[in-house]
Amino acid sequence: MAKSRDLRGQVVVITGAARGVGAQLARVLARRGAVPVLVGLEPRELESVAAECGPQAGWWEANVTDLDAMRQVAAAVVDRYGRVDAVVANAGIATGGPFVDSDPDVWERVVQVNLLGSATTARAFLPALAESRGYLLQIASLAALTPAPLMTAYCASKSGVEAFAHALRAEVALQGVKVGVGYLSWTDTDMVRGADEDPVMRDMRAALPWPLNRTYPLAPAVERLADGVARRSAHVYAQAWLRGMQPSRYLAPLLTAAIGPSRLRAMGSRLDDFAVHRRGLVGAGGAADAATRRVPRP
Repeated sequence: MAKSRDLRGQVVVITGAARGVGAQLARVLARRGAVPVLVGLEPRELESVAAECGPQAGWWEANVTDLDAMRQVAAAVVDRYGRVDAVVANAGIATGGPFVDSDPDVWERVVQVNLLGSATTARAFLPALAESRGYLLQIASLAALTPAPLMTAYCASKSGVEAFAHALRAEVALQGVKVGVGYLSWTDTDMVRGADEDPVMRDMRAALPWPLNRTYPLAPAVERLADGVARRSAHVYAQAWLRGMQPSRYLAPLLTAAIGPSRLRAMGSRLDDFAVHRRGLVGAGGAADAATRRVPRP
């Protein structure tokens, strides 16, 4: 296990920090002495969370898919604090429903925010991280380890950010930058609660085997992410059991292919009224709020 660093005075940028995992991570890092910098699309919420984190905390409103805006934020953060020690690429959104019936704009927006937004965040902040020999933590998901029917966009995007981070790690190691991937199962956030409002999605989750069918509390999951930032870990597991998924992850697609059709058949016509699909996007940390406003929904 990597040695834990003292986080006191460390400047840590967190995207999608208006609520959920990002907001809680900012609070935890502030309690550990770090200086959290919040980036997102809900200025009122960002300002409120930053106020909880103390006078040194900062916040910027920016869309993670906008490279010019993110570069401006990176420059402003360096101008204010003098450096960036770590970046947590956390901003994310989700949609659910059968792929063939999904709105293409909504589906693509999930990939844009989750995958391309993460790459944009890295592109904007890597020069500062190279200067500090810092750390980039890419938030992935259980969805990167095991596929889930009705969540094609989310699974594709989270598998993509995992692969992106693994590939990037070797490149930036020459500059002294470390890259990690954070994995979370179903965690008690607005995104998960929003999905659970629909009975089809709720029933699908309930049919998953333990421990995949549980919703886990936010606080201990985020404490583990903060530990990962302190250690600059290559892999961070918000729920300890996720580590055990790695050796057997090749089996997950086979199990999904074997079990998934019968589960979907049992849902039958209920899929036609899939409320999450009609609702469009559910998000974390404010990214979804803007995405939902800007993307036409069915």
